[in-house]
Amino acid sequence: MKGIILAGGKGTRLEPLTLPTNKHLLPVYDQPMIYYPIHTLVKAGIKDVLVVTGDIHSGQFMSILKNGKQFGINHLEYAYQEGGSKGIADALLYAEDFADSGPVTVILGDNTTDADISPAVADFKAGATIFLKPVADPERFGNPRFDKDNPKKIVEIIEKPKTAVSPYAVTGLYIYDQTVFSKIKTLKPSGRGELEVTDINNAYLKDGTLDWTELKGYWSDAGTFPSLFRSNRFWAKKKLGGQYGAVVKGNALP
Repeated sequence: MKGIILAGGKGTRLEPLTLPTNKHLLPVYDQPMIYYPIHTLVKAGIKDVLVVTGDIHSGQFMSILKNGKQFGINHLEYAYQEGGSKGIADALLYAEDFADSGPVTVILGDNTTDADISPAVADFKAGATIFLKPVADPERFGNPRFDKDNPKKIVEIIEKPKTAVSPYAVTGLYIYDQTVFSKIKTLKPSGRGELEVTDINNAYLKDGTLDWTELKGYWSDAGTFPSLFRSNRFWAKKKLGGQYGAVVKGNALP
C-alpha cells in the first residue's frame, strides 16, 4: 500500500492567508496542516508517500517536508499538477506511475483526523473503500444516499447537494485499487470544470465494488475559516490537555 496526499489548489476560500503560502502549509495549532495527513498514513503503516501539489507555492513543500525521514517515511516523492485546479480526480491521475499498479490510500492535504485507519488498510483487497463521518454540514461534501430498505447500502453519492440526503460526509480519505486510474480517464468535467472525486466513487459504486466504513474519532477538513478554526481548537485541546483552559485564559503557559 502506498499513500498519496493531494495538496494542490489555490486555497482561495482562505485568502488572504493563502496569498503568501499554500493552504496545506498553514498552521493547525503547532504544526503545518499537511503534517496531519502524513501522520495518518504513517500510523497506518504506509511508508511510501507521494505529495501532489501545484500553483506558485509548490516549492515550499520540499523545504518543509524534505525527504520525509523525520516522519518515518521511507520514500517521499512530489508531483506537480499542471494547469491550475482541475479537481481532485485530476490531481490523483498524476500518481499513476507512483502507484505502480498497486493499491493506494488517498488523503486530502487539508484533512486532520486522529482516527486509526490501519485496520481498513490491512483488510483492503480490491475495489474502493471510502470513509464516512456524520457532520453538521454534510451539504459541503460528497453526500451519500442510502437504500431505504438497506440503510447500510449506498445507492448514490451526490456532490455538494443543496439539501443533504443523509447526515454523512464523504471525508477526504479513500482507498483505491489499481483500476482507479482507468476510471479517472473516463470522467468528464463537472459543471465546475473539474474532475470530481465523487464521480470516481460513483464509478466504483456502479461496478458494485464500493465499500464504506465510518471514520472513528475526530475528523475535520481545514479548508474554510470556520473549519480551520475548529481544527486548531481541537488539536490545541488534545495536545495541551489539562492546560488548555488556563492557556486560553492567559493564566498559564504550556
